[in-house]
Amino acid sequence: MTPDLGRKALAEFVGTAFLVTAVIGSGIAASRLSPDDVGLQLLENSLITGAALVALILTLQPVSAAFNPVVSAVEAALGLITWSVAGVLAVAQVCGGFLGAVVANLMFDLDPVTLATTERDGGGVLLGEVVATVGLVVVVFGAIRAGRSATIAYAVGGYITAAYWFTSSTSFANPAVTVSRMFSDTFAGIDPVSVPMFVAMQVLGGALALGLVRLLYPAPTQEISS
Repeated sequence: MTPDLGRKALAEFVGTAFLVTAVIGSGIAASRLSPDDVGLQLLENSLITGAALVALILTLQPVSAAFNPVVSAVEAALGLITWSVAGVLAVAQVCGGFLGAVVANLMFDLDPVTLATTERDGGGVLLGEVVATVGLVVVVFGAIRAGRSATIAYAVGGYITAAYWFTSSTSFANPAVTVSRMFSDTFAGIDPVSVPMFVAMQVLGGALALGLVRLLYPAPTQEISS
């Protein structure tokens, strides 16, 4: 691994760890602070997740700030990075996400790992994951191809906050985060049996979005870290 790739992998590891900590931690806090209002819990969870994304992308974008294997794969498909680099970054993202789940559990006096029992399935929910992922990828690469990379943090944070509400799946849209969330049996958790189909729908959404990006923005591209 080259020093530059090592820095990118570390940035993806750290960023995804903090992202998952924010998602799971805010979910736990919301369920404790607003135990009788699921809508308020979701609002709290979505706002904190969106804000964390803005901060993390702004901070780590000069190095690497995908935090998402689907986004890294689309980068590779567009020729921005090699597939081998995308693979390294994906491993870093998954490992960072797992650490983030453990840290979130420990911060709230839970066992380090508790397998989630919240099943998330059904055609509508799975369609929601496709929609959520298509939208996320188009937002990211639309900004890049339009030469507006400086706006990605705000665009992604705003989109994910909104997608929590307008998608039936509450917009996981990220295989690394999805896998990590199965290690916390809390508000943001997902039962391991639901994970494979969620990830499959995210990959499908990424593929559909790749085609859409190429049609909408047939222009030279630059890396997310630019």
